Amino acid sequence: MPSQPVNLQRQDSLAIITLNRPETRNALSPQMIADLGAAVRSCAHPEVRAVLLTGTAGAFCAGADVKDLLEQLDTGGPEALSAHLKNLADALHEQVILGLQRLAKPVVAAVNGVAAGAGLSLALACDLRLAAHNARFILAYGSLGCSADGGSTYLLPRLVGLGKAMEIYLSNQPLSAEYARELGLVNQVIPQETFPRHSLETALRLSQGPTLAYGRTKALFHRSWDATLEDQLAAEAQAISDLGRTQDFQEGIKAFNQKRPPWFQNR
Repeated sequence: MPSQPVNLQRQDSLAIITLNRPETRNALSPQMIADLGAAVRSCAHPEVRAVLLTGTAGAFCAGADVKDLLEQLDTGGPEALSAHLKNLADALHEQVILGLQRLAKPVVAAVNGVAAGAGLSLALACDLRLAAHNARFILAYGSLGCSADGGSTYLLPRLVGLGKAMEIYLSNQPLSAEYARELGLVNQVIPQETFPRHSLETALRLSQGPTLAYGRTKALFHRSWDATLEDQLAAEAQAISDLGRTQDFQEGIKAFNQKRPPWFQNR
């Protein structure tokens, strides 16, 4: 039986999504995008309290499957290729990129190798990006003569600034993990030999945290780009008031007062 292009596993309250097309360095095919979208939707279940996204065989994701694009061009010509690209981008954006951003829980990208094109966009759509020391990041769209997608034109400038985002696109050169960390593109760089364990432990720790508070804070950060300070302050006041009704907030202040670790239950 052929292997699935996307594997979804559960470890306690952590969902682990693994891109699994090692022969293409986990390049995104239409089926892979559909399966990834289904996996992301399943992570909305309240029993899932954090998500870890990674890839197999020393690669995170090499972007679009260029062989698939060539097949569309050869069989249907430029119009078929154009329509196929639009369908791919729409599916990736709605099912995967927006799906990851809308999850009311932490999403960790464990970038264990190359993250190119839409693969870099996948990492950008996550809340934390952990990189193995051998990871490399490149937009790569310029080498194909195309514009960037996957939300990278929105997310990348917000992490590294407009000028640096343009430089990353125009230079079309791979960034080392250490340089990506200096830019603020990734949060941590971990030695390759300890990377799988460190990534898993980080995501497991988050899956035991105050999920409701994580989700509301994630939503507050996202809405802040389009809000006035007055509106943002009002949203913060409403969120913390709502959380005051939750068992987790009550447990948190009791644990703090009693000088013991809190036990959060996502309630």
